Amino acid sequence: MTKDVIALTPRMPDPWVVLAGLLSGGPDKLVNTAGEGAVVQLCDEQGRPLVSVEAPLLVQVEGEAERLLGATPPRVPFWWTEARATTGVPDAERLAGTFAARLADLAGGSAWPPEAARSLGVVRTDGVSVAPAPAAAQPAVDVLTPNVAVVIMDRPVVAMTAWLSDAFRAAAAAERGLQVVTPPGTPMSPAVLANMPDWPSRWVVRDERDGYYDGLSGAVLRWQEGMFATVVSEHATEDDPRTPVAASYQEVTETAERQLAVTFRTVHPADDRLVLGGALETVWRELTGGPPAGWGTAEPANLPWSPGRLTDVAFARAPDPTWFVVVGSPERPGLATVRISRTKAGVEETVTLAFGYGAGEEPPLDALPRTAEALVTRHRLQSMLVQLRKARRDLLVPPRFEGPGVPLAFVLGAEEVRAMPDDRARRTPLAEQPLRLGPKSRPAYYYPMPGDPSDLSGWAVFERLMGHLKGS
Repeated sequence: MTKDVIALTPRMPDPWVVLAGLLSGGPDKLVNTAGEGAVVQLCDEQGRPLVSVEAPLLVQVEGEAERLLGATPPRVPFWWTEARATTGVPDAERLAGTFAARLADLAGGSAWPPEAARSLGVVRTDGVSVAPAPAAAQPAVDVLTPNVAVVIMDRPVVAMTAWLSDAFRAAAAAERGLQVVTPPGTPMSPAVLANMPDWPSRWVVRDERDGYYDGLSGAVLRWQEGMFATVVSEHATEDDPRTPVAASYQEVTETAERQLAVTFRTVHPADDRLVLGGALETVWRELTGGPPAGWGTAEPANLPWSPGRLTDVAFARAPDPTWFVVVGSPERPGLATVRISRTKAGVEETVTLAFGYGAGEEPPLDALPRTAEALVTRHRLQSMLVQLRKARRDLLVPPRFEGPGVPLAFVLGAEEVRAMPDDRARRTPLAEQPLRLGPKSRPAYYYPMPGDPSDLSGWAVFERLMGHLKGS
């Protein structure tokens, strides 16, 4: 298993500090660079990486170290420096810990996890061996097969870090799946699930009783044919291919916590004056009273919220699509993933957003029509779906069953309404008539739903509406 060790320091580690940390392995270790200089590697005499260190990241957003590590960081802004020990080297984890401990000692601050970074002494690693190529060529990957790349993680939260993002891209380029293996009970950030490809990629949870299971479906897994795959029940038939579900996955505790989930898409004309992120900020302000706290191209989200800077990054990467993560304050947990792409229709923003509420906190349901109106009139909304679900306030996804959300409302944008024949968008088979948004000459429509998290019949109402709007 690879191990992550992270230094959180109030001062940027300068080259001499980093070098002092890297030399913790003794004079027989060599320094190499990868990722266009963004990753520094401590290598053995054959040039194979033992410890890979990412460039220090300046975090200017409150709450990210607490959210992702459960650690108390220095005051914002602070520097986040990750070291990742390579598979197959027993002392590599100690080597990474010594690096982080020296970094924290020389630049001030602390290291996570504390037990991995206690020693400042040199780690003796004479005669060790490292993972053979090609696994060592991709430090983020622990096992590489013709079917999948496997990443084994041991962090408080599986986050969409820069190196995990690289692993997703590398696996996709090699036409492999990516399987992320975690300890029992470790939750995952929604940002990771937003980027995880379809089968054979999956979230694999280690379990004492059942060995391994899928963190999203609970299906019991086994390592077979070079990847983790579902186990077929002995009672399975062709018509009923049963898959056992792990007992741990089914251990659900009732909670009063809820999430308000909003998914929407906007389409803008391609224009040099276009500023992206405005629709997301509008929703955030309408539902929380303030803007997002920060954003980034990976987790931790390290930059203060700025639609202008977000737009600059997206335009610099165009015509390739760009993905962002946006977070809220610790007082009102919020997390959004934003995908910006250039299409024939213009510049599309696809946003998946959720806010968390604890017992005694009421989601601002009364603000939903007003929020939809703002998106329709100011941000060229194409469509929006709002759901309410019983789920964790901190928005993390546990490896346990969580019930689906139920639809609260669906919104159809003005262009989509105008493209429909007759008066189909306004005259629906639903009991409650839609609310018109925007000007009468160019209306959009807000379709309210029952929205009871304990009653899944709202999905039948939603399907009936979708069938009507599609003319089926």
